Amino acid sequence: MNSSSKFNSLKRVVSTWRCNVLSSTAPLTVAIIPIGGVGARLYPLTVDTSKSMIRFLNRPLLEFILETLITSGIREVYLGVSGYVNYVQVFEHFGSGEALAHRFNLSGDQFRVRYMPNILSRGNAEAVLVTLKYYNIKGDVLVTQCDTVFSNLDISRVWYYYSVRNCDMLVVLKKAKSFDEITRYGVAKLGEDNVVEYFVEKPRKPEEAPSDLINTGIYVLSSLRFLEFFESGAGARLYREGYVDFGRDVIPAMIRDGYRVCGYPEELEWFDVGTPEAYLEAVFYFLKNTPPERLGVDFLYEGVRAMGRRALSREFQRNLVERMKSGLVTIKGDVLIGRHCSIGDHVEISDSVIDHYTVISEGVIVERSIVMDRCHLGRGARVVRSVVGRHVIIDEDAVVEDSIIGNNVYIGRGAVVKNTRIWPGRYIPPGTVLVGVTLS
Repeated sequence: MNSSSKFNSLKRVVSTWRCNVLSSTAPLTVAIIPIGGVGARLYPLTVDTSKSMIRFLNRPLLEFILETLITSGIREVYLGVSGYVNYVQVFEHFGSGEALAHRFNLSGDQFRVRYMPNILSRGNAEAVLVTLKYYNIKGDVLVTQCDTVFSNLDISRVWYYYSVRNCDMLVVLKKAKSFDEITRYGVAKLGEDNVVEYFVEKPRKPEEAPSDLINTGIYVLSSLRFLEFFESGAGARLYREGYVDFGRDVIPAMIRDGYRVCGYPEELEWFDVGTPEAYLEAVFYFLKNTPPERLGVDFLYEGVRAMGRRALSREFQRNLVERMKSGLVTIKGDVLIGRHCSIGDHVEISDSVIDHYTVISEGVIVERSIVMDRCHLGRGARVVRSVVGRHVIIDEDAVVEDSIIGNNVYIGRGAVVKNTRIWPGRYIPPGTVLVGVTLS
């Protein structure tokens, strides 16, 4: 049987366990999201920004994740935050979740966000452990990551499967697209009833990979059994020695200790937004495939999705359509435009995201790029296949191609920036030519 047939067979096993759950069983309503580290792979976007708070379709990445959880029935979210920048930026934006609850017509009692206290955590599993203990959380819990986004995953169905199979922990798996992807994630071998028999974190060689099913970092676990694991034996030893990463340490040890760790293979669209390249891929996938209402958009014209419902926004949208029809502005492909933007004549935008309060002057070209909020693109500037951070000025006739620009950067008139990464706050003088460099 080839790998594709095996995967489909495993999916059929999952499909037979849909909703045969006792009506008295409570739904899964609690989620924990570990938020730690500095997001170094995303530099320069995360030099001064928590990786959970980078802009994603004109909102913080974590907000997009929380919206997904709310629509799946999650009503309590615990953020396992480590580090000052992570905590302050996340807390100042989300608070206790009231604004997010209001958007979904929920009260503050119906949806809330809580935070892990300032207790040392040395890995994502310890962040979950600390949170479970501190808040005395009982029952089953969903765990997902702050830098992964996914679609077409029915969380209630995942939880039902976990429940009827009497799992101690469930790992959502997806089929790897390439061996390179296998080397970057944990890989599981499934046995009878989709019980995980063997788990290898980031195999270095093809022969070390027991299958092509990779770990998505989405788990359902029994809080009771998870706490029990760390109280004695291998779990207690891992805790003492600081080995508290789910994929590297905890999942393999739980399997060896006889805990029932089950796999849930699913053909989901899933992105680890851990590098600028993966970030771009995820943004463009969700831009193209997300319903307008999920994007906060109710104005569409051809491929344009424009945000904003107030009178000024409506006037901008009507004016933009008129200028597109007359040929004064050219917009092609899938484009998201934020609130209170300004777009000059003879501008060309294709397959891009333009965030709130951004000024795009006459003759600018933006192609397959992300331009974050409150940027200013001067007359004749070109931005191609790039990510431009927040509050950036790209002056007249400057060119930015295949580059990642951090927040609050100034790129002078006529400068050329190609295949380059620029850290936040840098000043690039007019006429500068940068090719293949990193300015940190």
